[in-house]
Amino acid sequence: MTKVFVIDDSITVRNGFRKIFDEMKDIDLIGEAENPVDAFEIFKKVGLPDLFILDIEMPKMDGLTFLKQINEQRPTPVIICSTLVSKGSTKLIDAMRLSAAEIIEKPKSNLNELFITYKAELIEKIRVVAQANTNYNRQIYTGKKVQKVEHLHAPSAKIIAIGSSTGGIQVLEEIFTHINSIHCGIIVVQHIPKGFSASLAARLNDLSKHSIIKEAKDGEVICNNTVYIAPGGVHLEVKKDALHYTIRLREFPKVNSHRPSVNVFLSSVAKIFKANSIGFILTGMGDDGAKGLCLMKDTGAKTYVQNEKTSVVYGMPKVAFEMGGAIKALSIYEISKIINEESKSIS
Repeated sequence: MTKVFVIDDSITVRNGFRKIFDEMKDIDLIGEAENPVDAFEIFKKVGLPDLFILDIEMPKMDGLTFLKQINEQRPTPVIICSTLVSKGSTKLIDAMRLSAAEIIEKPKSNLNELFITYKAELIEKIRVVAQANTNYNRQIYTGKKVQKVEHLHAPSAKIIAIGSSTGGIQVLEEIFTHINSIHCGIIVVQHIPKGFSASLAARLNDLSKHSIIKEAKDGEVICNNTVYIAPGGVHLEVKKDALHYTIRLREFPKVNSHRPSVNVFLSSVAKIFKANSIGFILTGMGDDGAKGLCLMKDTGAKTYVQNEKTSVVYGMPKVAFEMGGAIKALSIYEISKIINEESKSIS
């Protein structure tokens, strides 16, 4: 039985989750509070849960402060439920660096719709995140930008393609702070809400010593020493225009329940770049990206997945590996090493 605790200043949200948990035989709602200060008092009676559902903006104590305090005691899987998702707030990025595995967008109005329209999705996230491997980063962004060493950002003839979901933001940060100063173009499709990708790209860019990390734009040329983060709410594909490879953003229905979809992206990489590409599937729930990685491997690309030990959720990488889409399962350190080794030929 998984023990869950809800901390949210909205009684409608707390009641909504309570109704869902009443229907789930494998979930035990051990408590709820409208703010973290009150929650700490309840913990003395019921103990700590296996999973928190947490808001960010609350009275008495905000969600980020609570995350830092609770994880000093015992790192615990967390799902953030907040209206800040639609604003692309950097507070959500900090929350995910402090162990939050998933985020749910809380509507500003008609909160009941969240628990009706997205009920099945909520249940899936709760069950998966409750079993997640929690990676707690004690440090959050301080506001100090890294002084970059500038390098030539020439058009890239090769691509590194990365698909990522639950728990991926911490992994991306680790990778992009440990890759060398010169590398081929990198594109990341991270399952992320619309409006959140620009903030993620900006934060990663501030942390990166060498790479330019930006939100991808339609039609731009893929260049060396540049990392492109797919915008939330649209699919990303690659195409060949004359002598250069470019990014194409497309608005069509969700694929594998996602937009952007990793399968859509990797399938286009397999078609356009073929053997001139390296593919990675990182931590995440579900199976998005498995078929696309298989297509990349079939065209001669080198393909890998993140290993179970370092994955927050070993879902997407597991499916891709079992389908035969990857050469090997790697740790986060090994992923950075592969990227550096494959980029040595770039001058």
